[in-house]
Amino acid sequence: MRRVAAWLPAWALALAPAVAPADELARTMDAWCSQSCTLRGDIEITDAAGFTIVEASIADLQRALQEGRVTSRELVARYLARIAIHENTLNATLAVNARALEQAEALDRERAAGRLRGPLHGIPVALKDNIHTTDMPTTAGTLRFAGFVPPYEATLTRHLREAGAIILAKTVLTEMANWMVIGMPNNYSSLGGYAFNPYDPRRDPRPGLDDGRPVLATGSSSSGAGTAASLWAANVGTETTVSIVGPASAAMLVAIKPTVGRISRHGIVPVTLDQDTAGPMTRTVGDAALLLGVLEGATPDPADPATSRCERPPGNDYTRFLDRGALRGARIGVPRAWFVDDVRLPGESQPSGGIPADQKALLAEAIAVLRAQGATVIDAADPPSVLAKVAADNAILKPSCSQNNGRKGHDADCSVVLKYGFKRDFTAWLASLGEAAPVRSLTELREWNLAHASAGTLKYGQTSMDISDEQDLASATDRARYEADRARELRLVGAEGVEAIMRRHRLDALLFVGSRGNGFLAKPGYPSVTVPFGRVANGAGFPPGFVPQPAPLGITFGGRACSEPRLVALAYAFEQATLRRRPPPID
Repeated sequence: MRRVAAWLPAWALALAPAVAPADELARTMDAWCSQSCTLRGDIEITDAAGFTIVEASIADLQRALQEGRVTSRELVARYLARIAIHENTLNATLAVNARALEQAEALDRERAAGRLRGPLHGIPVALKDNIHTTDMPTTAGTLRFAGFVPPYEATLTRHLREAGAIILAKTVLTEMANWMVIGMPNNYSSLGGYAFNPYDPRRDPRPGLDDGRPVLATGSSSSGAGTAASLWAANVGTETTVSIVGPASAAMLVAIKPTVGRISRHGIVPVTLDQDTAGPMTRTVGDAALLLGVLEGATPDPADPATSRCERPPGNDYTRFLDRGALRGARIGVPRAWFVDDVRLPGESQPSGGIPADQKALLAEAIAVLRAQGATVIDAADPPSVLAKVAADNAILKPSCSQNNGRKGHDADCSVVLKYGFKRDFTAWLASLGEAAPVRSLTELREWNLAHASAGTLKYGQTSMDISDEQDLASATDRARYEADRARELRLVGAEGVEAIMRRHRLDALLFVGSRGNGFLAKPGYPSVTVPFGRVANGAGFPPGFVPQPAPLGITFGGRACSEPRLVALAYAFEQATLRRRPPPID
């Protein structure tokens, strides 16, 4: 047997000083291996009975803990080993919890004393680094917040700790949850650099894209790389438009993007509370359902009034909806115009929207599965507001303001909801930090970035923050414009969009490819669940000899506000009928 201490210093160096001392981890791993274990290529550690953390579900881990085959401390040590081995390839973490072994040990003592907090007791998970923790920094990926430890924890962080979860790490993210500049590569930040997709963890070689970014996109501002690579059991992302479902689809993960308000936003660096939500990213629907109940909590959060929006299931238990037969008799609609097929929108000379042929083929395959499982599929089920011939009534027109065409005086054809909401809610978030706030205003953060451009703060610019800072929160005119745009989006996507088409066809859910529908569903804060399903081509124009790996792509079920129980049931039945997830080829 090869001693862990012989190879530990090389990978410990990659994480220092974020993790516990290397000699402490070496002692932990060697003590365990002295009983019985094998090292396969210095990558995976397996006990004598063959138990492995790779691709293990939360239920698998909990069973091993209950049977005494592993302790929580040993789980943490194994995950830390995988983080260290794969971190230089994936760059999946911004911080690792130096007290994780200590916290795991305490939970092991509770277990030995007969006190079990629930199905997350002793399970290592990770949080996106815009979610407050007081034992690790919360940076949103921006250099100005490097090392910043907030004065209070997020409500969801507290719920996880109370349930016995070990918050092992903070994951990479697109800087400021992608409200820095439109066009910044997914999961790039001035603090963390580029993160990579484990299904093809190489840099893009194409001219104009060869600035260090990954060849395979990671799918918007959250990261699923660590969960896909089994660096922890599950992670929590956040979404304003596509940033839970997008990265999950890109990493062959399951994700639940909840109804806005289902999970408290208190203690999360915001984009806009109109659309922001956290949500679970896991390898199975069962794990996502379990985690959703914990994140939601048993009672509404006084710090977030929106948490009264949806009724909670008994015991906050979403696993009760895991029904293999849920597709029998279900009615599922496929919005096809713009979401699948290109269309000519009012006032435009050329068609827009649509998806490539291989993605259409994947959708057709998913529809065949649904019908084989007893579902009625209405194809097409196009929301009336998407087909509207008058521009003012068309839900696809008037996208969110971005870049220079989003500046005041040039923003008549775009929605100010995000840029106004960001300044409003970021300002309120800074105020909640009191004297601990790293900056006093959005203006101060922008000016700091300008002053430190040589350190890399403005590699891609900060146009989104620039156009947000133009908004005057004291101006009745600016507020009225925001309210008008917000009301338009709620009407066209809600009442005249999702609600209208689901009512017309008596639908249980809408069906989309990947995150194609999430920018639409996000505006009224509607939920969705994505399930791994297939892989499609990844771009074109690569130099001779470079063969890109295909891109993972999920199938997503979306619905009305508070419909998570039904969506979880449908997604679980679809998952069990297909079982398409495959681990990344990195081990």
